Amino acid sequence: MTETPTDIREEVRKRYADAALSAEASCCDSNCCGTSDAKKSEAFATAESGDFGTWLYQANELSAIPDGAALASLGCGNPTAVADLMPGETVLDLGSGAGIDVLLSARRVGPDGFAYGIDMTDEMLELARKHQKEAGADNVEFRKGEIEDIPLEDETVDVVISNCVINLSTDKPAVFSEMHRVLKTGGRLGIADIVSDDALTGPERLERGSWVGCIAGALGFSEYENGLRSAGFVNISIESTHTVGDGMHSAIIKAVKA
Repeated sequence: MTETPTDIREEVRKRYADAALSAEASCCDSNCCGTSDAKKSEAFATAESGDFGTWLYQANELSAIPDGAALASLGCGNPTAVADLMPGETVLDLGSGAGIDVLLSARRVGPDGFAYGIDMTDEMLELARKHQKEAGADNVEFRKGEIEDIPLEDETVDVVISNCVINLSTDKPAVFSEMHRVLKTGGRLGIADIVSDDALTGPERLERGSWVGCIAGALGFSEYENGLRSAGFVNISIESTHTVGDGMHSAIIKAVKA
């Protein structure tokens, strides 16, 4: 049976809801909200899983945020490391999950800056707001919404980041258009996402992994670039950082709103 976009969205929502509940249970079982530095390192090590997770972050970054935010990380990169965030900027994280990239961004932009997180999953939003409170981050707001219809006004942010989320959307042109809309003129993207070799067909991507596993819904390099260009972005670069399967890559995507 062919899955509809609604079916896929619900599968994605359920997967991330389960991940949030699992991370919260793991944190409570290990009392990770009050652990020593040694225990933190142990928790972060166990959170790593193959090509996804906290190994993509530096230890000093992880030590600066609540442990639970890292334990729930399902990303394929570290967008905050390449977004060149500056003090005073406003940042938007699409598919913000438990809040790791929002909280790291908030630290980088400082008290004069601001970081928004958008997520469609209630369980992840609840976890992220808990982590925000634990971090004492006043320059942060998590909002419920879908990345195809971002709940922010036009030209609101300086930078859009995202970590292995856009591949999960069934309407990527809408995502690209929305990113362009909420960015200020001259604003930029710093995104980590899964991208496939151009030669792979849709069925071949599905053979390599499921949609909710961040594989089947991935765009090819040229598809990704053409989609961003059609939405109005310039200075586009897509660079593979590591492979996550045969013909599948974790990549850093950068672009500018002209």
